[in-house]
Formats: sequence, C-alpha cells, structure tokens
Amino acid sequence: MTRFVNKKIAQLPYSGIRKFFDLAGGMKGVISLGVGEPDFITPWHICEAGIYSLEKGYTNYTSNCGLEELRREISRYLLRRYGLHYDYVNEIVVTVGASEAIDIALRCVLEPGDEVIIPEPCFVSYKPCAAMAGGVVKTIATRESDSFKLRPEDLEKAITPRSKVLLLCYPNNPTGAVMTEKELQSIAEVAAKYDLLVIADEIYSELTYEGEHVSFASLPGMKERTVLINGFSKSFAMTGWRIGYAAAPAEIAAAMLKIHQYTVMCAPIMGQMAAIEALKNGEGEIKKMVLLYNQRRSLIVNGLNRAGLPCFEPKGAFYAFPSIKATGMSSQEFCEKLLKEEKVAVVPGDAFGECGEGYIRCSYAASTEQIVEALSRIEKFVERHAKRQRAVYAVR
Repeated sequence: MTRFVNKKIAQLPYSGIRKFFDLAGGMKGVISLGVGEPDFITPWHICEAGIYSLEKGYTNYTSNCGLEELRREISRYLLRRYGLHYDYVNEIVVTVGASEAIDIALRCVLEPGDEVIIPEPCFVSYKPCAAMAGGVVKTIATRESDSFKLRPEDLEKAITPRSKVLLLCYPNNPTGAVMTEKELQSIAEVAAKYDLLVIADEIYSELTYEGEHVSFASLPGMKERTVLINGFSKSFAMTGWRIGYAAAPAEIAAAMLKIHQYTVMCAPIMGQMAAIEALKNGEGEIKKMVLLYNQRRSLIVNGLNRAGLPCFEPKGAFYAFPSIKATGMSSQEFCEKLLKEEKVAVVPGDAFGECGEGYIRCSYAASTEQIVEALSRIEKFVERHAKRQRAVYAVR
C-alpha cells in the first residue's frame, strides 16, 4: 500500500521525541525527562470553568476564529504584557494548540520553493511543517559559545532571493536560550532589510528566569511583519486542552483562518472557556510554577555538571541541554543506553537538528524527587562508562 502514500510524507522522519517517549512507555520504573509537558495539573479554577461549560451545555461549535470573549481576552493580555495592540476581530485566530498555528501560518504564506530560515537546534515540527507546505528549509546552526542565540551576521549570510520566512523560537526549545531586546532588534533589522516575514513561536514566553520576555512583534516596525504564535499549554499547564492562538496582520490572519476553517473548523469550546478563565484569573499560578521551575533549573544544571556533562545555563522554557561529547557516545547511543541501563528517558540532541549532535535534552518539568533520582542514575551511568573507556585505553 506504500504506493498510495505521498512521497514527501513518506520521506519525513518520525519525531525523535516521540520515539524515546514510546520506548519509555513500555518499560517499568522509567523516569522520563523527555516530553516537554508540565508535571503540574491545570489549576482547579481553570478546570472548573471547563466543567461548568459542559454543565451549561456548551458542547457546540464556536466561530471558526474562536469565541469572541476569548479573542478579547487574548488581545487584552498581549496589550498589558507586551504593549501590543491587536484587533480581536480581524487579527487573532484561536487554534488547536500552538502547533496548528505554526502549521497554518506556514501553509498560508509559502509558495513552492520559498525558503524558510530556521535556526537550530529547533522544535522537531518546524522543518516537517515547512516541507509539507512546499517550502525549502534553510537551517542556521547556533552554537553553545554564543549561548545558542541567532547572530544577525549568520542570518544575513543565509538569506537568498528566495528567502521569505524566518521562524524564531525564544525562549528556545530545546536549549532554553533567551535573546535580549537588543539582540532581537539586530535580527529585526536584518528581517526588515530583506523583507522577511517572521513567525515568532513564543509558547514559552511566560517561562523566563532572568528578566522579562521581549515579544518580537513589540520591536519597532515588526508587528506588521510578524505572526505571533502562543498558547496555554506551557504557561498554564494546559497541554491536553489544545488551545493556542496566532496574532497577525489582518491579511495573514484571514488567510490562516481559511485553512483553519476547512481543516479543524474550530478549537474545542470547553478548552476555549477554560482559556478565558486562565487569562482572567490565572497569572498568579504562572508565577508559582515559574518559581518552582527556577528551583528545578538550578538543581538539574548543577547535577548535570557534577555528573560530568557540561551544561549551558538555560534562561527560559524548562529544558537543560547538556553536552555528552566527553562520553565518546553519539546522542542516540547515549540516550538508548541510558534508557536501557538506568531507565532514564531523555531526548537525543540530533532530534532537534544536526548541530544538536553531542547534546541531550532533559526536561525539568518533572518533580524534584524525580529529578534528584534521575541525576543520581545519570551520574552512575556516566561514571560507569568512563571507567569502561579508561579500561579500553589502558589495554591499548
């Protein structure tokens, strides 16, 4: 039956994250630092809003672009947090998670052969979504020596006459890197110079630990050339509710809405009702979660360094991205052996792009107890393999 499968789809790789998640799911006693999902339960008052919507019989379709009240609240949130003015009628589309927003943003702007520039390491869906939309992916390797930040000179070198879109994610998944306003401004100047549309995935915007997040669209002249992607999964611990949104210039928002209405119709109404409550009364819970994430961040970074895995200090999101180069193993080999021998699931860095080879991604969206135990197992694993390596060299 493979003859019926679109060749472009057949050539796409499966997610490197899901591979290890599925492997871990079939084993007992595994500690997973793999999937990027908050370990917190959605705050009760947000759940209650969803339950209340069911009790009131809100089980119907909504407007394709989302409930008017939710779009109003999103508009108010973007104004109070980042000083951004978005018309809730024409410039905001509620989507099935931020992932759908990224997908339809790419599909609505790309013509076959248009280039999408993506800094790596990056979230696993960016390149497949761009390819499925007919785009040509051009990656830029970011480096640990630059704190995994995109340098304007590297961006400029990558641009060709076919370049159309720059896809940015800061705070970054998988590295936890954050860019300052000054650094983002230098990228904005290049984007304006070469007339690039910027798709800014800011799903981790509320999870920063040293200073406030700067929204790319808030930079001078950038709102008009930015599709701002965000959602409720990470900030409000609402992954399963599947509510995201895009804020964009009216013409692009209208084009995205066409794809959205023909493919998914609308986001689930219960999730939308819960999201309204989150924006109205949930920011206090964000602060509590960020405080705990910050404590875990210090714990995991210090523990990985102690285990002999030098770790870049993440400034946002909830990931650590330590180097495993000293072990002599590839990222895939390290992760497979760690899972088999110590029952700790992490994600190989090359799942996020070629320049991620030599690193692993560890999520600290897990309980403190799980992180402590995982670090203990990782330290034993690294030491055991270091002894084996020394023994091999001694024989030689």
